[in-house]
Amino acid sequence: MTLIWLNGPFGGGKTQTAHELSRRLPGSVVCDPEHMGFGMHRMLPPPLRPDFQDLKSWRDGVVEILDLVLRKHNGPAIAPITVINPAYLKETVGRLQDMDHEVHHYSLLARRETVLKRLQRRGLGRAVPWLDDTWAKSKVDECLTRLREPEFATHVWTDDLTVKEVADHIATSAGVTLTPNSDSRLRGYARRKWTSLKHIRFD
Repeated sequence: MTLIWLNGPFGGGKTQTAHELSRRLPGSVVCDPEHMGFGMHRMLPPPLRPDFQDLKSWRDGVVEILDLVLRKHNGPAIAPITVINPAYLKETVGRLQDMDHEVHHYSLLARRETVLKRLQRRGLGRAVPWLDDTWAKSKVDECLTRLREPEFATHVWTDDLTVKEVADHIATSAGVTLTPNSDSRLRGYARRKWTSLKHIRFD
């Protein structure tokens, strides 16, 4: 089966694109590697919580779970996750490719000001200032610099594209066929807002 791995900076549109692809790609499933990392954090007292990607158990676990899904699930898998360490990319995406899985890796990029605007809009950042994601904002420059490197291709510049257009572009590149988008403008906005709200973290 096919794996579409969506990389990119925080606020780059990975989650929205993943759910747009899944909504219009019959039989597909979103497998978010962040969930495994959050679970590992919850098992640890706060002073012992590293960046969960630094845990070899996280990288091994992501490969194990995605390998299982790709072998046993009858449909494509979509994994939205920011990975900016080239070694960690090799240990996850590279290993899955070495297992002969069909893996398509994309880095969703945008100009710095575009990413910052998206971070400001997502979730409840405007309505509830204490939910403003300052950590994600602090990582924008590092993410954009690293993800421009050749090892993080294929690059997709999203500044002037809607979520639908990004999903259409990736589907064409990956050789998968999406169902037509039937959302009205209002329904599409409401769907994207609901996706953002579902992914707000409080821990």
